[in-house]
Parts: sequence; C-alpha cells; structure tokens
Amino acid sequence: QVQLVESGGGSVQAGGSLRLSCPVSGFTYSSYCMGWFRQGPGKEREGVAAIDSDDNTNYADSVKGRFTISKDNTKNTLYLQMNSLKPEDTAMYYCAAMWGRIGSRYRLESQVYNYWGQGTQVTVSS
Repeated sequence: QVQLVESGGGSVQAGGSLRLSCPVSGFTYSSYCMGWFRQGPGKEREGVAAIDSDDNTNYADSVKGRFTISKDNTKNTLYLQMNSLKPEDTAMYYCAAMWGRIGSRYRLESQVYNYWGQGTQVTVSS
C-alpha cells in the first residue's frame, strides 16, 4: 500500500520560506516521477514542480527561481523548498507519485499521477 504524507505547511508573511516534506512508503519502483501540486481557493489544481528517478526536474513558470524540488532516496522523502513566498502561493499543497517514465511535457499534469497525499495548507499573508 502506497502512502504519501505531506507536512511542513503553515502561515508565513510574504517573502518568507517554508519547506514541505513528503515521506513515501510502499513505493518501490525503480523508474518513477514525483511531484508537488497545489490548489488555491477557487482555482484548479496545478503542477508546481516534479522530479523523476534520474533527478530531472520541472517547474511551473510561476515558481521558477523561488521553489526547489528535491528527494532523499535514503529516506524515501520528497521535499519542496519554497523561498520568497507570495500571497498568490497560498494553497493546499499535495505531493504525488507515479511509476514508470513519462515525457517532460507531462510531468506537471495531475492526471498522470497514480498516488496522492492528503495535502498540507500553505498561507502567505501580505
């Protein structure tokens, strides 16, 4: 049984930083992609960042230069370091995982992911 559990969300002022974590259990595929998604109030879920088993990364234009996705294979944990946070970053953040390989253009598409966490709330005040 695959489980993903996000943590690290909270409330910060604009310009602040947060680090999200997502330990993954029961996921033993050698080829995979993992990602962070978010859904703000009244908005559709959008892809924020993704990283595959070869450490190739993808970022949404809105977070490039501010967010960094990484993973620690020894701890089976996915991270999202978020710096220079803006009020528009306010959202529920979800981690997701999929097995297999997928083209770069699809890594920020939610429909390709098989497994999801429950989310952690990030609130950025101005």
